[in-house]
Amino acid sequence: MSLIGVLALVFTTSCTQDFEDINTNPNAPVNVQPSLLLRQVIYDYGEQMSYEGFTAGNLLGQYTTALDFNLFDRHNLKSPQLGGNPWPIFYQNLRDNELILNHSLENPSFRVYEGPARIMKAYMAAALTDLFGDVPYSEAFKGNQGTVTPVYDAQQDIYMAENGIFDNLTKGIAAIQAYDGNIALEGDILFSGDLDSWVRFANSLKIKYLMRVSSKMDVSNELQTLFSEGNFISENSLNAIFSFTDGEPNNFRLARLRIGDFNNIVMSETMEEILIDLEDARISRLFRPFASSETGNEYNGLLNGIDASSTTVTLADYSLAGTIFRENTGLLDANFMTSMETYFLLAEAAQKGLISADAQNLYEIGVSQAFDYWQVELPSDYLSGTGAMENGDPLENIITQKWIANMVNGYEGWIEYRRTGFPQLKTISASLNDDLIPVRMPYPAEEEALNNQNYTTAANNTDGNSINVNVWWDQE
Repeated sequence: MSLIGVLALVFTTSCTQDFEDINTNPNAPVNVQPSLLLRQVIYDYGEQMSYEGFTAGNLLGQYTTALDFNLFDRHNLKSPQLGGNPWPIFYQNLRDNELILNHSLENPSFRVYEGPARIMKAYMAAALTDLFGDVPYSEAFKGNQGTVTPVYDAQQDIYMAENGIFDNLTKGIAAIQAYDGNIALEGDILFSGDLDSWVRFANSLKIKYLMRVSSKMDVSNELQTLFSEGNFISENSLNAIFSFTDGEPNNFRLARLRIGDFNNIVMSETMEEILIDLEDARISRLFRPFASSETGNEYNGLLNGIDASSTTVTLADYSLAGTIFRENTGLLDANFMTSMETYFLLAEAAQKGLISADAQNLYEIGVSQAFDYWQVELPSDYLSGTGAMENGDPLENIITQKWIANMVNGYEGWIEYRRTGFPQLKTISASLNDDLIPVRMPYPAEEEALNNQNYTTAANNTDGNSINVNVWWDQE
């Protein structure tokens, strides 16, 4: 072999041997530690969905309305503004959470993360499917394995099948109870590594999702067992939340909107009527008196869905969102699951005869904890007067109180309205949906472009991606 040939062979061999070292960035780790991923998933999902829930979910749930020409508020849900596109939030965080789960199953040193990862997967998957219906699930989060066009799973399977919502909650609890290692759960900004709190969180979620599917199957035995065992989120100190701060970068994102965008968000007429009829002291926490009020202590809401091109409105005549959502966000939480919501769900179950319990007692605990959550003193006569469960339809009162309490989690109010019919939302002012209140979110346009075959099947199953086709648990 010639000298040139030898040199060429040596050079080629050397390049091949060094290729991986040369082309690997030492500052970009191949695997991210589960502790960092867990912190990221909890914070990113909580921060983004709190904003999404407030700006878009609150329009659908009729907590607030928009003064500008907001097509989303008029129920053209394919035109999101300042929110209304939660799809990428779900899939980014479900993907990262799947990495945590895979690490926990593959590496014994990370076993402590399995339970929380399964519980978070169940929580986010439920929120996703409750908004959209059938969605990519069993084949999703596998882009690194070459699956980039996942099939859409039926909502019933997402809830009920192996590795579905209920299965992951059960397996998550089992993994925590079986964990006998001494490695602490790090990156946990919900419970500071307390595994018992994750079990309570999972049990509260079971109660929530059992009620959500209760029209499709008998859930009474499972609910009774969960209630009798009592190992659920039962007081505000145990809530699955993390707190925002007053200043950036960890304040509520509404505080970072320009003032013109913030001034578009005002109290809805639905919310005004409910709070005024109840003489509810939380109104001063959730909203501000309108600027042109003669007494300086009056509140006024606007019917959702105005057409700003034909309707003239003056900001001074309507109540803006309260200071807790902008100037004082250190008092506000990212809300995953709370004791108040758990007790309202149990009160509903008792009222419907699904569990043997005192519905009124459960309701009153929920109301008391809801006032405490919003840092408002409960008037001594509220539960015997306007806020009494028997003051009208008890079931409507239970759901309406849960609706008020969940204002920071606005998609929940809309989802529960779809399930229960309460509170009684209004026909909006200038509907772009034939005066119908939507019952699902539409699949985003990028799905049609990037996952066309599977999207087409799902769209055909929803009458052309219609927002008026009920999801599985909402079908008669």
